[in-house]
Amino acid sequence: MVEITCKNTKETKSFLKGLSLQQLHEAFGKPLGDTVIAAVANNSLRELDYEVFKPKIIEFIDLHHPLAKRMCSRSAIFVLYKAIRDLFPEANLRVEHSLPGGVYCEIDNLPFQISQDMAHALEVKTHEIIKANLLFRRQQIPTEEAVELFKKHRLFDKVNSIETRHEFFTSVYFLDDEVNYFYGYLLPSTGYLPYLEFELYGNGFLMKTSFSIEPGTQPKVEPDSKLFKIFRQYKGWLDVLNLRYIGDLNHLIEQKTDGDIIKIAEALQEKNIAHIADEIYNRKEAKMVLISGPSSSGKTTFSKRLDVQLQVMGLTPVVIELDNYFKNREDTPRDENGDYDFETIDALDVDFFNEQLVELLDGKEIQSPTFNFYTGQREFRGNTLQMKERSILVMEGIHGNNPKLTARISDKLKYRIYVSALTPISIDAHNPIPTTDNRLIRRIVRDYRTRGYSAIDTINRWNSVRRGEEKNIFPFQEEADVIFNSALIFELSVLKTFAEPILRAVPETSEAYNDATGLLKFFTYFQPMSDREIPPTSILREFLGGSSFIY
Repeated sequence: MVEITCKNTKETKSFLKGLSLQQLHEAFGKPLGDTVIAAVANNSLRELDYEVFKPKIIEFIDLHHPLAKRMCSRSAIFVLYKAIRDLFPEANLRVEHSLPGGVYCEIDNLPFQISQDMAHALEVKTHEIIKANLLFRRQQIPTEEAVELFKKHRLFDKVNSIETRHEFFTSVYFLDDEVNYFYGYLLPSTGYLPYLEFELYGNGFLMKTSFSIEPGTQPKVEPDSKLFKIFRQYKGWLDVLNLRYIGDLNHLIEQKTDGDIIKIAEALQEKNIAHIADEIYNRKEAKMVLISGPSSSGKTTFSKRLDVQLQVMGLTPVVIELDNYFKNREDTPRDENGDYDFETIDALDVDFFNEQLVELLDGKEIQSPTFNFYTGQREFRGNTLQMKERSILVMEGIHGNNPKLTARISDKLKYRIYVSALTPISIDAHNPIPTTDNRLIRRIVRDYRTRGYSAIDTINRWNSVRRGEEKNIFPFQEEADVIFNSALIFELSVLKTFAEPILRAVPETSEAYNDATGLLKFFTYFQPMSDREIPPTSILREFLGGSSFIY
């Protein structure tokens, strides 16, 4: 017998060993009814056919659970893949990246251009597959067999990825007569998915779903979206280098030619920063640069490198730290839990900040404040700022693109930059890497090194950070004059060596354990790369250490 505790019912019972989670859900009275999709057993996500042989604390989950979103997304991709193969047997689906409200996809090897009629046909076919409630079946087979199976189904991108992973066995998913691979769990069957919608976009289409929309938002993807353009720019660059997927990068690492990729990627970023500096210089009316972006996007190092390039152009950057304009603690707004909300723009004294900006732009000298984070009070310590003939204000903070921050300043005087780590490389054609995972890994490594935070600390804060980004940063990203991609194609291979020991220290008893083990599994797709050739001015040095900039 084995003792099982169900968190949903707050009961503990003894059962025969070897029962599946599905059977245990029924034994506990089906607390989620027929809506159960998986369970978290001893803080690890498991599918319902998982058999239990040891004592477990189990929480059954449904589609409302935070872990369900990615399960739905992967399952929807498999449904789309099957629909395309059913309609156009020779075609190949490529899932490129996420956009607000959907996933951008393209189709190769079509005898005609993608049209609205085709988008409608995909909707009809995917609805048919969802309505049929077909099972997603996972089977673990020897990797050699998986390679031959993927070759038979023309999934050569997956062959490349799993061969360089060097695992004895590979988990393969089946949906009716189609086979695929995903690096996370799927739903029990297609019937759990909402219907999918398709909209022509770029050279492909958006797959729009209800689970890809953040609650309380109404995302709209403009035809000329700056975010989409920067993704396409980097995808095109990777195509030139023949580095679309992780397996391609792993081959270069195994061949000891990864140093060349570091040099090329760093040179590309420096060229892009220099181009932005040129644009600022040529926009003669621009008197201030506003830099924003989500957590761990590398804003600080980017701003320092931009300062250097602006000086090359003969400009004199005058740096303003927005954190010094926090309201006094007693005037700081609180969130729905009654805690101080430092993420909202209302935590800043926007009126005072604008007064000082107007004075600076009029050529006046100002007494710049310093915020004392220990006392929670604004102080004046004799620091002054004044604009000269070739001066330009540079400000970095999460609210840089929010028009409210600089409401009293004419837009023609502003140059706005949005910085984010938009991971361009994918595991394979159906497994893009979420940019949020890239940033979380950066933050885990940096917080451990600079603040002594464990992975548990960082992971547990992450959902709160993400909610703040959804509310305060992402809605304003298209306000930017330019979007800068701070992601480096090689960085996850380098971060692997630094992050893995930190993640392994997370105990099974922690609620962060599932996220930690998920990231550890994610790193199994990457061959490790040395940081030896990464220059001291690299954005990645902000997280790894060894930067020549002072933070």
